[in-house]
Amino acid sequence: MITPREKDVLRELAKLYVEIMSLPINDERKQRCKNINDCIKDRPPVWIDEIPWHEMDIDGQLILHCQDDFARQMEWFFRTNLYRWKYIQADMVLPKFYPIYKSYSSGSIGVEINETIKKTDDKNNIVSHQYEDQLDTEEKLEKLKIPTISIFPEKDEENMQKAHDILGDILPAKLCGTNFGFCPWDDISMLRGVENILFDLIDRPEFMHKTMQKFTEIGISRMEQLEKLGLLDSAPLSLHCTPPFVSDLESTSDKTVGAKLSNVWYRGMAQMFSTVSPSMFEEFEIDYIKPLAERCGLTYYGCCEPLDNFIPVLKKINNLRKIGVSPWANEEKCAQQIGSNYVYARKPNPAMVSGAIDKDAVKNEIKKTLEICREYNCAAEFVLKDISTVGHNPQNLIDWNDTVQRTIDEFYR
Repeated sequence: MITPREKDVLRELAKLYVEIMSLPINDERKQRCKNINDCIKDRPPVWIDEIPWHEMDIDGQLILHCQDDFARQMEWFFRTNLYRWKYIQADMVLPKFYPIYKSYSSGSIGVEINETIKKTDDKNNIVSHQYEDQLDTEEKLEKLKIPTISIFPEKDEENMQKAHDILGDILPAKLCGTNFGFCPWDDISMLRGVENILFDLIDRPEFMHKTMQKFTEIGISRMEQLEKLGLLDSAPLSLHCTPPFVSDLESTSDKTVGAKLSNVWYRGMAQMFSTVSPSMFEEFEIDYIKPLAERCGLTYYGCCEPLDNFIPVLKKINNLRKIGVSPWANEEKCAQQIGSNYVYARKPNPAMVSGAIDKDAVKNEIKKTLEICREYNCAAEFVLKDISTVGHNPQNLIDWNDTVQRTIDEFYR
């Protein structure tokens, strides 16, 4: 039960949020992000995500005062957004509503992860994993099953009503859905361990094809269920940490949930394939995901894996729009191949913020990307993510953002 005191706390935070949400700069940034995703050259937006919040508090600004679970979730939304706006704003865009995400369960695929973890910080979700092989035989592979997604509309109604009761005259609440991601090798690696897979790709390729066929069946079912159950959103707030705004998927309606697959982003990656050949990447990844990706409106591919050797294969996905350029990729080689036809989604090195900032190193990293993208006419964005630590010093991330913004401003002056 939300107490009157908790309601007062949330309403005061919401009023502060609305003040900055209403600033014209939000619309300006959104349009700039849209230009980039439309492959129109503009000043590259900078987004910061996957923040180690347990290391970020300054003067108690992230301490939650509510006790009710729903109230705490709302309080966290407001406090983190107000904090980011104050200290690490970058080019964030605040939504003009409070998001309520549709409630659903993904269902089981019949096999569970069995792992041993080691951690150095009990408050950090970045840990070391050792996975037990659950899918090393055809008999075990047969345990895989198609999951059943279940929705809970009564929970959605309850959550919307709670939000309205708290925020009704200050900020509207909006029911939000999801976009579709299919990253089977992430799942397979957690069920088998990366080393086992890499050996089997060479020694037992037919078995690995059977594995991917199983996971592709699961992926197809999941995407069709998400569409049928009205869970897809054509206007998500983020596309795996990157700006999602794009003209090709815009709807003329305010209702964005319940979209068709043809009107949402597809998200793909195969991080463990960093060490395989382009032909193996095509055989075991692209050949399987391509039909799924092309059922969606646009495709964004890539995460931490360097893709400079795989871009010619990636281009076989007909609706490819955005390509991740990780800290370990050859930047110029990526730019040569991306050109003006795709978005150059650059991920700067998060290790830069793990200790005291070397401002010259940050400046040089960003300037190099800007110069390369200018030379090859790339529409680019910067997304700092995978920030496992800031060395328990929020100033590191603050200094990184300030340095990056000044560097970009100087470059476009």
